Amino acid sequence: MLTVTRVVHASALLDFGGARILTDPWLSETRFYRPGEPRAFATAADLPELSGIVISHGHYDHCDLDALVRYPDKSVPFAVVPGLAKQVRAAGFPNVVELAPWQSTRLGPVEVTAAPASHGVPEVTFVLRADGHTVFFGADTLRIAELDDIARRFPDLDLALLPVNGLRIRPVLNKQVVMDAIEAADLARVLRPRLAVPIHYAFSSGPVGDRLMTKGDRAGAEHFRAAAADLAPETKVQILPTGQALLV
Repeated sequence: MLTVTRVVHASALLDFGGARILTDPWLSETRFYRPGEPRAFATAADLPELSGIVISHGHYDHCDLDALVRYPDKSVPFAVVPGLAKQVRAAGFPNVVELAPWQSTRLGPVEVTAAPASHGVPEVTFVLRADGHTVFFGADTLRIAELDDIARRFPDLDLALLPVNGLRIRPVLNKQVVMDAIEAADLARVLRPRLAVPIHYAFSSGPVGDRLMTKGDRAGAEHFRAAAADLAPETKVQILPTGQALLV
């Protein structure tokens, strides 16, 4: 059995028959980093027992280690992007492995394989397999051609968690750093998951930040559902409120 619960933003709880993996933890907010939706867990202390944590890159809204220190089991294993292990250990979690694309490890019974990504900083995405199910976690990568290789290596995806807000950085000539809804639908066309759940769309930089720093499609989930109906009609799309568990 596989269930998925969106925590907030790109953070999700994947439950493979009792083996729970947390993706890209974000458990706080600042003036310029606002989730724009309720979190499923108020603090890290409220999280259930985890078999592991995966972190795609070091940005605060995906790697909130200052808040994660409240998670009581400091022996929980991590799989992270290369270069991040030192930071995770410094936060008090010694059991961490770095994965470059196509390298694998196990977090409890869950096989975790890193996959390519592009976001302007070192980043990986992840494929997770256990209990007869396979999940792709897209973090907040751009739509790059290297992601197509996932379909060859993992042809039977049950679930894809895909970023959709097309985030752009205003001071850098509106440089795009996250795939948008149409690009995510095109990736779904290639990966052909049974189910796709959009992520990374409610984020806000606050009233000032949204005007001066970032621009994103906060209706990206609905736009993705419409685009996927055209580009990936074999994939079911579920827009999932935070805190609601979905049986995949």
